[in-house]
Amino acid sequence: MTPSDHYQGDEAREKRPTFLKGVVFLVILFLVGAGLFFAAIQLRSAEGPKVASEAPEPLTVSVSPVRLATEFRIDESFSGLAEARRKSQLGFSSGGRIQSIAADMGDRVKQGETLARLDTRSLGAQLASAEAVVEEARAAHSLALNTVERQRTLKLQGHVSQQRVDEAEAQANTSMARIAAAKAQADTLRVQIDLSRITAPFDGVVTARMVDEGSIAAPGSPVLELVETGHLEARIGLPAKSAARLHPGEIYELVADTGPVDAKLRTVTGVIDADRRTVTAMFDVENPGELPAGAVVRLSMERQIDEPGFWVPVKAMSTASRGLWTVFVAVPSENGWRAEPRPVEMVHSEGGRGFVRGPVQEGDRVIVDGLQRIAPGMPVIPRDATSADSPNEG
Repeated sequence: MTPSDHYQGDEAREKRPTFLKGVVFLVILFLVGAGLFFAAIQLRSAEGPKVASEAPEPLTVSVSPVRLATEFRIDESFSGLAEARRKSQLGFSSGGRIQSIAADMGDRVKQGETLARLDTRSLGAQLASAEAVVEEARAAHSLALNTVERQRTLKLQGHVSQQRVDEAEAQANTSMARIAAAKAQADTLRVQIDLSRITAPFDGVVTARMVDEGSIAAPGSPVLELVETGHLEARIGLPAKSAARLHPGEIYELVADTGPVDAKLRTVTGVIDADRRTVTAMFDVENPGELPAGAVVRLSMERQIDEPGFWVPVKAMSTASRGLWTVFVAVPSENGWRAEPRPVEMVHSEGGRGFVRGPVQEGDRVIVDGLQRIAPGMPVIPRDATSADSPNEG
């Protein structure tokens, strides 16, 4: 056998625990168990296990008496925009080079005031030519009338036939038609010259200026934007049921960031918007100078909801299962008062209070604070707190 074979046999030999090692392990295990037992004996109270023999001290809590109501009222607010009744983008009906612009952004203008002009020298020359044609037609018509008179005289004397008289009269009528055509052409040029001037269609303020002098304006392209300042209207969307309570002609108070303003209801469209599911109400602002165009205004309305229940502070409720809430009521017991949970359903909430309904009677004392320290059946000492109800009970 070679030395290498001897080493391989040693490595392959299985290691087994000896009797001595087992005895040592049992001794150590015994000593550990004895030490734990001795420690338990030393730590044990001589009086035995302590068991609570006295009832806990009652917890003082703030309570509010329940006042049941058959209905409640809520304030609803609806928003809209106060906009100018009229807003126009002003431009020229025909194209041309802009000669002058007399208004700039922010300028207040009066109705009929000239705001911009086109270069009308070409139109002026055409108008002068058309007026000359009118004068020429008038002269020809005057000559034709004289010819008619002479032909009629000669006809009476028997020197000409009726044919010559008819021809003279036809020539006079033709010259009259030429006068009318020449006048129409001149009037057309006058209209074009007049349309080459932009005038303010109403009192307002210029909110935009798109071009400057020297630019070539295309027909119909906007040059200035004018917004009316004398009349403001507010458009507010409301649910159909709320809109039905409005009365055209009455004055309502609208609230904006600048303060309240009075507005007269002009009309209610009566048509539900397909996107917003609201009905539009149109208001005319009584004092438009107090409100800038584009301001957000709000209309507040009170709505009555016929639902029985009572008001409690939100802090007096804790969440329960299936969408319900829990309130604790201080009820009399043999030795005083105890906290009893009652499930309630939230009907409406606003601010720091909620209108709920559930198995609660008139006059029951609802615990309004310290819910994190209260458990069902805990003894309590009720102390009256400020009622959470509104002055009109909803």
